[in-house]
Amino acid sequence: MQHIVALDMFQTAGIGVVALMLGMLFTKCIPFLRRYCIPAPVSGGLLVSLLTLAAYAWGGVECSFDGTVKDLCMMLFFTSVGYQSNLFSLKQGGRPLVVMVILVSVLIVFQNIISIGIARWMGLDPLVGLAAGSIPMSGGHGTSGGFSPVLESAGLTSAASITMACATFGLVAGSLLGGPLAEGIIRRRHLSAESHSTDILSGMESNDASPDFRQERTGSEEGNFRSYSKAAFTLVLTMALGSCLSKLLSLTGIVFPTYFGSLMMAFFIRNVCEGAFKGRDVLGMKSIVSLGNICLSLFLGIAMACLKLWELASLVLPLCVILLAQVLFLALFARFAAFPALGKDYDAAVLVSGLCGFGLGATPNAMANMSAVCFKYRYATVPFIIVPIVGVMFVDIINTGIITVFLNLLH
Repeated sequence: MQHIVALDMFQTAGIGVVALMLGMLFTKCIPFLRRYCIPAPVSGGLLVSLLTLAAYAWGGVECSFDGTVKDLCMMLFFTSVGYQSNLFSLKQGGRPLVVMVILVSVLIVFQNIISIGIARWMGLDPLVGLAAGSIPMSGGHGTSGGFSPVLESAGLTSAASITMACATFGLVAGSLLGGPLAEGIIRRRHLSAESHSTDILSGMESNDASPDFRQERTGSEEGNFRSYSKAAFTLVLTMALGSCLSKLLSLTGIVFPTYFGSLMMAFFIRNVCEGAFKGRDVLGMKSIVSLGNICLSLFLGIAMACLKLWELASLVLPLCVILLAQVLFLALFARFAAFPALGKDYDAAVLVSGLCGFGLGATPNAMANMSAVCFKYRYATVPFIIVPIVGVMFVDIINTGIITVFLNLLH
C-alpha cells in the first residue's frame, strides 16, 4: 500500500535548494562531474530523486511535490530571457542563428519519423510513436501537457502518462548528454584551455560565465537594493501583462507554452524602451539577468529533485527502444551534422551542448549545459545569444507546426 506524503510549496522549494547545494558540493569534490560538465542542479537533483525512488520502491512512500515555486521560477526566468532577446541580439546571431533554426527543424522532423517508424515496426499505434517523438523530446513537459488532450481525443487514451514519462526521461538524458559531448569535442580538438575557476556557483547560471559577470562589482547596499527591487518589480509586472497576452493567444486555437506570453511581452518592452531611449539601459538589464539566473538555478534544482523516476520503470519495452533511439540519433546528429554546420569551433561545441539540452529536455537544460561547459573553459558570447532565442522563440512554434502536420498525416 502506497502512502502519499504531500509537500507544500515551501517544503518543495527547500528541497530544491538542498539539491542545488548538494550539486555544488559534488561539482567541487567529484572531478568526474567537472570534467564532463554536468550541471550542479542535475547531479544534486538526481540524488534527491533517487532517494524518493528508494522511498517509493522499498518504503511504499510517494512524495507529492507542489509545483508553485517551480512554475514561478520558470516564468521569471523566461521573462528575463525575453528581456535579453532584443532585435540587436537577433542581428548579432547572424548566420549561426539561421543554421541553428534549420538544424532544429530537421531534428524535430526526424524525431517524429524515428519514433513513429519504430512504433509501426513493433506493431504499435503510430500515435504512441508520436507521443514519444518531438512532443516530449523537443517540447518537454509543457508541450506534453498541451498536446496530451489532442492525442487522447485522437484515440490514444494513455497519451498523458506516455508523454510525461518520456519528457522526464528526456530531461535527464538531455542534461547528461550535452556537457560530455561538447567537452569531448573541445578536448579532442583542443578548442580551448580550461579556466580552472573555483567559483562553483557560476557553473549553474546562464550568463555568469561571462567575464563581465565574473568581475567584482562594487556599489552601496542601497544602490544594489534599488537596482534589484526595480528588476523584481519589472519582471513581476511583465509576467502579469504576459498572462493577459497568453489568454489572447489561446483564442487562436494554437497551443503555446505558458511562458510564451510573458516572454513576448518582455521582448516588446525591451525593444520599445531601447528605441525610445536610443539604446540606453533604462531597465537595469544586469539585475534582471541576475534575478533570471537565480530563478533558473532554483527551477532546475526543484525540477530535477521532483522527478518521479518510477514513471520511467513503468514504460514498456517499445517505448524504451524509441527513447534510446532518440538519444542515439541526437548524439550522432549533434556531433556529425550540427557541429560541422555551425563552424567546427569552440562556439559550435558550446552550441552542441545547448542543442542536446532543448533537443531532449527544455531550454533551461540547454542554458545549464552551456554554462557548465563555459565554466570549465571560457565564456562564449554567441551561443548565449542564439540558444535562448531558438529554444524559446522558435522551437515551440516550429514543433507545434510539425506535430500538427504529422497528426494530420496519421489520420
